[in-house]
Amino acid sequence: MASRLDDEDDKTNVNGQIFANLQKRVDPKLQEEKTKAALERERAQYERAQRRLAELIETNSTLPCSISSIRVLNANHTRRGFLEKIFNPIISANNDRPYTLAEAIREVSIGADKLHKLDIFHQPISLFIDRPSKTDPSTTPTDVDVYLSVREKSRLLLKTGTDVGNAEGSAYGNLLWRNIFGGAETLNLNASLGTRTRSAYQASFETPILSNPDQRWELGGLASSTQKAWASHEEVLKGGWAKLHFLTRGNHRHEIGYNGVWRQVTGLASNASPTVRADAGDSVKSSISHTWVNDRRDNPLLPSSGYYIKTISELAGWGPLKGDVAFLKSELETQAALPVPMPGFQSASESGVSFTTGLRAGILYPLALASDPNTPQASYLNDRFQLGGPADVRGFRLSGLGPRDGADAVGGDVYAAGSANLFFPIPRVGAEKPFRLQMFVNGGRLLALKRSESGKPQGHTDSKAVQGSVYDTLAEVGNGLPSMAAGVGLVYAHPVARFELNFSLPLVLRKGEDGRKGLQFGIGINLL
Repeated sequence: MASRLDDEDDKTNVNGQIFANLQKRVDPKLQEEKTKAALERERAQYERAQRRLAELIETNSTLPCSISSIRVLNANHTRRGFLEKIFNPIISANNDRPYTLAEAIREVSIGADKLHKLDIFHQPISLFIDRPSKTDPSTTPTDVDVYLSVREKSRLLLKTGTDVGNAEGSAYGNLLWRNIFGGAETLNLNASLGTRTRSAYQASFETPILSNPDQRWELGGLASSTQKAWASHEEVLKGGWAKLHFLTRGNHRHEIGYNGVWRQVTGLASNASPTVRADAGDSVKSSISHTWVNDRRDNPLLPSSGYYIKTISELAGWGPLKGDVAFLKSELETQAALPVPMPGFQSASESGVSFTTGLRAGILYPLALASDPNTPQASYLNDRFQLGGPADVRGFRLSGLGPRDGADAVGGDVYAAGSANLFFPIPRVGAEKPFRLQMFVNGGRLLALKRSESGKPQGHTDSKAVQGSVYDTLAEVGNGLPSMAAGVGLVYAHPVARFELNFSLPLVLRKGEDGRKGLQFGIGINLL
């Protein structure tokens, strides 16, 4: 018969073995294999469940179905009335005919997609279907209750950081307040201090219209001070805007807005040109604008297929708009991308090699103010186009193309620019990574409106003379080769922006233009 001491010794040995096993270092490879196996089992279970659900839906897809209620769970900070505007039209009592099961799931999924577009809930949004209680005498055998389980995003988000690129360094802070009043309203506050943009403060409030995420109303204001060394002055802006954002069929994005801005051209350098000094002082721009975007690219920052079209139209100072400046300004931006087939790959998209082309063009047409309807206004330095730099025409310094007065880039009224880029995956990195090597050639022209035959400056002539000047300037855009540069570089498509480090070589320069041979670093969202 074992004694008590023997039992205690056995327990001590067992405990010692347990502690010894716990102290052993786990083999990282073994742990990784176990984790991978667990994930694969979980993925397999999920896929089996999805296949089973798809089979059940397909088998019963034509069965009649009545949606008696839709409930959104865990939406604690979202108004019930706001959600009802999304889902009440789906409930069967508000429809003329019953659903099939497949139709009911499709309609509820559309509602769930609207919740996702509101940007106040995390993904995924889970969907559950259940039978209502049999004790409820108002239910029918075809009734179902729908439950959507959501998880709200943090209502307050504060970000700070620094940016370096495009010849500027800055520090910024951003405060985002979501779902302020329970209707997916958003307040966005931004502040930044930098070497070129000395200070910039912006606030915008945005809210969906009638719970529709595809229709939004926005109000905002800004105050900024920007050093524009390429034109020997500082620009101070203070103003506000009101905008209506909406989507039309085919996911075409539209934006209609009003802008009212007080501008100052101030802080002139001692060597500022006469053109800059002539536009120094205050001006008020009161304008309406429309922006249209049709984006069919597979990746907006580093596309390998698809196309992109954007137009911007702005009308300032005409009729009741008032203000100090009057013009019609239009811009067009396009891009197309194609995958390039390579030997050894089954499809062109697998190679990671792609060819993209881009084109941008714009015109500023002078108009007359209501106070002097017979005299079109000359364009102001603030409103003219600038061209050149690492974010558009590479191989030129910032605002390095176009008209100059001495050392100052004074901008132009008509421009056109284009680019052709060939992207390659980096060896040993892979096509699936957001890194590419690029070869490019780009170029452009930026011109001021020609003076009238009498030699008078633009803005001190009649409408017919301005019209003739516009036609002559447009014809001059295609006269001769554009200013051009070519080069190679490294591209990184970060989720927020695209980063480029390029070596550029100017090929064609006009008198006074400022090319840049060597390395250029650029950051942007829509690069040429």
